[in-house]
Amino acid sequence: MSRLTEAQIRERASKLGAWFHNMDLNGVQTAPDHFLQDYPQSKWERFRHALPMDLTGKSVLDIGCNAGFYAIEMKRRGAERVLGLDLDERYLEQARLAAEVTGAEIEFRNLSVYDVAALGERFDLVLFMGVLYHLRHPLLALDLIHEHVADDLLVFQSMQRGSDEVDAIAADYDFFDQDHFDSTGYPKLHFIEHRYAHDPTNWWAPNAACSQAMLRSAGFEIIDHPEDETYICRRVERVSGAVYPTRGRA
Repeated sequence: MSRLTEAQIRERASKLGAWFHNMDLNGVQTAPDHFLQDYPQSKWERFRHALPMDLTGKSVLDIGCNAGFYAIEMKRRGAERVLGLDLDERYLEQARLAAEVTGAEIEFRNLSVYDVAALGERFDLVLFMGVLYHLRHPLLALDLIHEHVADDLLVFQSMQRGSDEVDAIAADYDFFDQDHFDSTGYPKLHFIEHRYAHDPTNWWAPNAACSQAMLRSAGFEIIDHPEDETYICRRVERVSGAVYPTRGRA
């Protein structure tokens, strides 16, 4: 554990600006007035039981790690290697401070989900939490995770809007059959042209059926659904069908 005093932690945390992750750093709350209350601890409490309690010897990749809350939790469960990725350098500095204070040996890199092939390694557990709806090309991101970094488990979470109903979808439909598109349980990915929740990086809002369909399409079998927005998946062979190439061709 860090030898930093509470005053030193508070000063360093304050200098790093606003935190999206409310974390307890030896008594210092980093975002005590979070609009989602004690977030992401409150979210974690709803699905923590669905992940292996013992990650000894396992490797973990946290894509879009923000201030490192989940990365640190994975280290607490004994993961041997934990790597956190984010494109926001301020979040990465927050994560490095949180890891220093908690004594967690975690590597953090400024890298996009679109660049995961550059890592050149696969991970036993991949976390992809709260990222999909910030991406202009969300299905490509899932394809890249499947092809380059996921070796076994994927923890996926996305903001979802619309119906929670999930229709049974036929393998094919006639060209003139259109009624299913209007069903509330048909997979829908709502496009956000301008802003949502005052955030210009919110591009998409899937409904529940869409989240599940996208995961299956990318080659992830849903093995648990512990809370509304979170899915525990296992990497499987991708279903047949046309897939846009996820890497360049010679």
